[in-house]
Amino acid sequence: MNTETGTGIESNPIVPFGGSAPPQDELDKTIVGGKGVGLQEMSRIGVDVPPGFTLTTLLCQQFQETGDLTPELWEAVKKSVEQVEKDTGKKYGDGENPLLFSCRSGAAVSMPGMMDTVLNIGLNSKTVEGLAKATENPRFAYDSFRRLLDMYGDVVLGIEHDKFEEKLEAIKDEEGVFDDVELNIDALKRLTEEYKKVYTENGVEFPEDPYVQLQSCVRAVFGSWMANRAIKYREINGIKNLIGTACNIQTMVFGNMGESSGTGVAFSRDPGTGENKLFGEYLINAQGEDVVAGIRTPEPISRMKAVLPTAYEKFLENVEKLENHFGDMQDVEFTVENEKLWMLQCRSGKRTGKAAFNIAIDLVKEGLATREEALMKIEIDHVDQMLHPEFPANVLGSDEYKKNVLASGLPGGPGAAVGKIVLSTPEAERMKENGESVILVRENTSPEDVGGMWASSGILTQRGGMTSHAAVVARGWGKPCICGCGDLTIDEEAQTVKFAGNDRVFKAGDTISLNGSTGEIIGAEVSTSEPVLEGNLGIVLGWADDIADSLTVMANADSGPDAKKAVELGAKGIGLCRTEHMFFEKERLPIVRKWILKDEGLTELQEFQRKDFQEIFKVMNDKPVTIRLLDPPLHEFLPRMEQCTKDMAEQIGFASDVEGLKSKIEGMHEENPMLGLRGVRLGLTRPELSEMQVQAIMDAACDLVEENSENKPYPRIMVPLAGTIQEYERQAKTIRRIAEKVKKDRGLDIRYEIGTMMEVPRLTLIADQVAALKDDDGAPLCNFFSYGTNDLTQMTLGISRDDAGAFIPEYIEKGICEKDPFVTIDSEGVGFLVRKSAAAGRAVSEDLSLSVCGEHGGDPTSIEFFDAVGVNYVSCSPFRVPVARLAAGQAAIERMKSGDTSTAADRVKKF
Repeated sequence: MNTETGTGIESNPIVPFGGSAPPQDELDKTIVGGKGVGLQEMSRIGVDVPPGFTLTTLLCQQFQETGDLTPELWEAVKKSVEQVEKDTGKKYGDGENPLLFSCRSGAAVSMPGMMDTVLNIGLNSKTVEGLAKATENPRFAYDSFRRLLDMYGDVVLGIEHDKFEEKLEAIKDEEGVFDDVELNIDALKRLTEEYKKVYTENGVEFPEDPYVQLQSCVRAVFGSWMANRAIKYREINGIKNLIGTACNIQTMVFGNMGESSGTGVAFSRDPGTGENKLFGEYLINAQGEDVVAGIRTPEPISRMKAVLPTAYEKFLENVEKLENHFGDMQDVEFTVENEKLWMLQCRSGKRTGKAAFNIAIDLVKEGLATREEALMKIEIDHVDQMLHPEFPANVLGSDEYKKNVLASGLPGGPGAAVGKIVLSTPEAERMKENGESVILVRENTSPEDVGGMWASSGILTQRGGMTSHAAVVARGWGKPCICGCGDLTIDEEAQTVKFAGNDRVFKAGDTISLNGSTGEIIGAEVSTSEPVLEGNLGIVLGWADDIADSLTVMANADSGPDAKKAVELGAKGIGLCRTEHMFFEKERLPIVRKWILKDEGLTELQEFQRKDFQEIFKVMNDKPVTIRLLDPPLHEFLPRMEQCTKDMAEQIGFASDVEGLKSKIEGMHEENPMLGLRGVRLGLTRPELSEMQVQAIMDAACDLVEENSENKPYPRIMVPLAGTIQEYERQAKTIRRIAEKVKKDRGLDIRYEIGTMMEVPRLTLIADQVAALKDDDGAPLCNFFSYGTNDLTQMTLGISRDDAGAFIPEYIEKGICEKDPFVTIDSEGVGFLVRKSAAAGRAVSEDLSLSVCGEHGGDPTSIEFFDAVGVNYVSCSPFRVPVARLAAGQAAIERMKSGDTSTAADRVKKF
């Protein structure tokens, strides 16, 4: 790799920032990382940044491939250090006025706490004395040195952090102090010697050579990209296609120099609620890891005004400047060194779902973003979070709730969580796999707890503040979190939890509740309620609906209550009503079985269906309702052999002839029922079934119009599983004959449509012939294609959806497939059939409606694909509708940003 100076990042993989380095334009975040971009932008707008340089992700990739960087690159690192020396007037490794560095990771996507950081690099037995003299503060110098010994041993050499912590606690006990900041210079000198003994006890040495330190720290940071916790975090958050992390080498500025120094983390707005109010914490006489790791419980940022007024005013100015520049809520880290403010990093802040929607509204009102820009700042997971349960107001105000409040901590992540206490990550993961809801209770979380945090419904810690690792990660995932609960005592050996002022002892496995919005811990199971789609959530999703040429979103719903919920969540119609779900109700199943086995009871079934459709049409009014005729194989409705009792036989009409019932069921056995007598094949071999269903649909529509002429029911009748022209044509003609007869008999002109579910690959290959079909009077027989991508995926890939779970995860791990094809559309294979058939159908029928009604209709990545195809709408489960609405709007915005302003109709033709 060329390390000579060049104009592009590829030709110069070391990018300087701050000091005399001119800010670089249009940097690629995937190359310099989010932190690297932030440092460049802060320099550009005049925010003070300690100078340094970024080693790009290309070097991380090289490290992963070869295990090291080339000698030429290490030489280039030395040259970069020399430039920082000129900017600071200090020398790296100098015994008089030493320059020290921090070494931090910085991927394109924020992964808080998941990769490594080392501070105070360059200190040794010589430079620590130089630092003490240069600053006239030996306590600070040795405090910094003991921090390096701890972090270097842990991060670079893999010595357990607890080994250092034990030495620290022993020294504090000897000195009779509680906090690290109370240790005097003599105690800190003894502590550094104790830390060096930890190295000896573990058979390693601490390197005195500053460049050995720096190189080792760079290797550790690049290596942490593949640490288990980082891999787990990327898996959980679906972070893919990144080549690694960048590594930022930055001049150390010190918040641990005394009462005129400090460090902190802040958000320009409240990341829990979105309120336009500075939210953050700081610590006097501390370094950054003390805050983010939850080592000490910090003070609210507002109190900084009283102790460091000049730095605080400058901080407010910087935060406002950064938010205006980026047009988004900012997450910043800062250090004050002897009253001088330095900004260490900035990035778009992680936020809860509630905050995301409130911030989006405010950014538009304040003129900091357009609606389109604000929409793109909302993550799909933010919508999911808004649909999570919460504690209703009447419960919060009840005596039962109040009397069970055990203690309070800092509200690190809002929301309601109810679960069983677990005290370790492995146990949280195990119980989650068993389907149990758990609350992870820890002294404070570390990045190693990422799996347990993900598995938990909520998180409770004894230490740490609202910007600690636990709080930041929890908010990003929308999990309720309470931090810094000083009244909490954890006994891991006894597996118990206690709260000061309360006699109750809770064991692991006992149930508690967390109110992450107030910080209250409740010693009982508190009931929750489902949220509603209103306020800013509804407004912002309305913006998504209004994006020009975006996909319409409908819902899969099989009953009146389902349809009502779908409308509440913003569905513009029903894209799939599965009539078989109406047959499984307890009082109907015996009648269904009687019809299957004895050809009796169809009239009763018709009345049931008619009432169901009336209920759905009444809820949907003039919105389209796409109804699929009976699809599953009939064996799904029949009893198993062991269920065939005398009572069962009598119920179905076999008197007491149990053997006759069994024989009849056995005669209907199929070796591969999913490819057997089902779908359109049922309608053709037992035509009375589809005739009954169409009659019920049309009669229900007529009933509504007769009840009120303002009602405008809009049924769309869909044929499932057709694979040949003959199958579809015969069934479509039957549907039309029955529908027209009902219209004539009832004297009502009911609007209806007929279409096919595109789920058999063969039918997609002859789509033009299907779309061209006409009845004897010239009326079209196919008004729409609705892609049933579940079965289309099964048949195209030759994989059973029900059995794929046994091997698809391993396929993904081995790179055989990138994603589960039953979750995200296989765009090359299944997607090809969708594109080809859509174009072929539209070529002969310009009015042909195109839609998707499989599970892929609620998957954001698949929605992006369907937007590119140009289909009219997607349909998904009711609770997935809000997600699909946002994804549809974002897909259209991204398409237009890429320069594609074509209409959906034109995109269909592009195949």
